[in-house]
Amino acid sequence: METGAGATRRARAARAACGGIAGLIAGFCALAVAELVAAPVRPEAGPVAAVGGAVIDRTPPAVKDFAVRNFGTGDKLVLELGILALLALFAVAVGLLALRHRRAGAAAVLVFGIIGAVAAAGRPGGGALDALPSLVGALVAAGALYGLAGRLSPAAPPRAGRPGGLLDRRGFVVAAGATAVASAGAGLLGRRLTSAVQAGAAESRRDLVLPAPDSPAPALPRGVDLRLRGLSPFVTPNKDFYRIDTALVVPRLDAGSWRLRIHGEGVRTPLTLGLRDLLRRETVERDITLTCVSNEVGGPYVGHARWLGVRLADLLREAGVRPPSKGGPADQLVARSVDGMTIGTPVEDVMDGRDALLAFGMNGEPLPFAHGFPVRMVVPGLYGYVSACKWIEDIELTTFDAYDAYWVRRSWARRAPVKTQARIDTPRPFASPKAGTVPVAGVAWAQHRGILRVEVRVDGGPWQPARLAAPGSRDTWRQWVWEWPATPGGHTLEVRATDGTGAVQTGRRTGTLPDGATGRHSVVVDVS
Repeated sequence: METGAGATRRARAARAACGGIAGLIAGFCALAVAELVAAPVRPEAGPVAAVGGAVIDRTPPAVKDFAVRNFGTGDKLVLELGILALLALFAVAVGLLALRHRRAGAAAVLVFGIIGAVAAAGRPGGGALDALPSLVGALVAAGALYGLAGRLSPAAPPRAGRPGGLLDRRGFVVAAGATAVASAGAGLLGRRLTSAVQAGAAESRRDLVLPAPDSPAPALPRGVDLRLRGLSPFVTPNKDFYRIDTALVVPRLDAGSWRLRIHGEGVRTPLTLGLRDLLRRETVERDITLTCVSNEVGGPYVGHARWLGVRLADLLREAGVRPPSKGGPADQLVARSVDGMTIGTPVEDVMDGRDALLAFGMNGEPLPFAHGFPVRMVVPGLYGYVSACKWIEDIELTTFDAYDAYWVRRSWARRAPVKTQARIDTPRPFASPKAGTVPVAGVAWAQHRGILRVEVRVDGGPWQPARLAAPGSRDTWRQWVWEWPATPGGHTLEVRATDGTGAVQTGRRTGTLPDGATGRHSVVVDVS
C-alpha cells in the first residue's frame, strides 16, 4: 500500500509535468497567433523569422562558414529547428514557473514577446507594424498560460489518508486540449492567409512571358557536355541550383509592383524602373557559371545556368555613370535586396565589357522565387557575395571607402574575383571501382578567364593531362575526363586546373574566409 509521502511525490511530479505541458501549449499558442497576425503584415514579421534573422546578422563569419560547410542549403532549417528547440525549453521553464507564480510566468511570456517584437521592428524593411505579431501572440499566450496554471492549483488541502496538492486533471485536460486546438486553427488560418497574400506574386510569375533575346547566347559547341555517369551536367537544373543566402522567408514579390531605383554618387539622371521597363529594352541571353565564396575546395556551391536579362552597364550609362577608369567618382555599386541584404560590386567590373546582367530569366523560365524573382544581379567572374544580389530593389553608386556592405562588415573581402578551381565528381570519395580503365571526371572553373588545361595525378605521381570538353565560354565551367588505368589497392586522386591566363591552380590550402578557398581537390578510392 502506497504511503502518503509517496502519493504526494507522485502528485507533485504529475503537477510539474502538467506545468511543462502548459508552457509548451502556451508557446505553441504564441507562435500560431503570431503567424495569423503576420499574414496581413508580412511573413518576415513572424517571431521565428525575425529572431532567426537577427541571429544570422549577429553570427560570426566562422560560425556561418561552419553552418554552410556542414549543413549546406539546409542551414536555415537547422537554425529554425534550433530556435524552436530553445523556445520549447523556455516554454517548459515558464510553465514550471507559472505553477508557483502565475503572474510571473505570464510576465515572462510577455517579455519574450517584446524581444521578438523588437527583433521584428528592427529588421531591414521593418517598422512598428512588424512588432504586432510577436506582441499579440505573446499577450494571447500569456493569458492561456495564466488560465492553464490556474487549473493546476491544488484542489484540496492535505488530510489524513489523502495527500495534498490534488489537481483538477479533468479541467486541465479539457482546457489544454481546447487551447491546443484553437492554436492549431489559428496557425492553419494564418498559413492560408499568407498563401492568399502571396498568390498574387505567384500568379504574376506564372503570367510572365519572357521575350525572345535580342542578343541570344552563342550556340554551345558539340561536346560541351561529356554526359558521363556521375559527372555534373553542363547546365544545372533550376531545382538543383545551389542557394546560399540569409533569407529565412523567401521573398515573394509581385512582378507588377516591383521597382528598381538607381541613384547615388556620379548619377546624373536617377532612374526608377519596373519590370515592364526592363522587358522593353534590349534583352541579352548568356551562359554564366556562378560560385559561392563559401564553397570549400571540391564543394557543391557552384552551378551553371543560361540567364536572360538586360546589361547593367547600359542602365548605368543611361543614368550618367562613368567607371573610375574614365573619371567616375563612384568605385562601388551597392545593390540592396528587399530582405535587407547589401552587396557591394566594383563599378569597374560591371562596366568593363563583361556580361553583367539584371536577370529575370533562368534556363528558359522566369527566375524561381528562391533565386531572386522578379530580378537579380548576375556578374561573371565574381563570387556571389559581391555580385549576385537577389530580389534587388535599389542600386546606389558610392565608394568602398564610404560604405561597407553586409558581408564586408563581417570580415569578408571587399573585392572577390573567383579563384581557379577544379573538382573531381567521379569516382566519389571512398568509392571501390574495379581495376582497369576508370574514368576520372569533373568540372573546372575560372569565370571570366576560362579553363586552358586540367591535369590529374595518382598518389603524388606525375601530372597527366585530362581531356577537356568543348568550351562554353570563358564565363562558364568546363568538364574534363581522364581515363585512369587503375590498379588494385588504395589510391589518392588529385586534380588541378590552369586558367586562360596560364596561371596554375595553387596547391596551398586556405579556408573560404576572407575571399574564397584555395587548394587542390583530392579523393581517396579503393580499387578492387
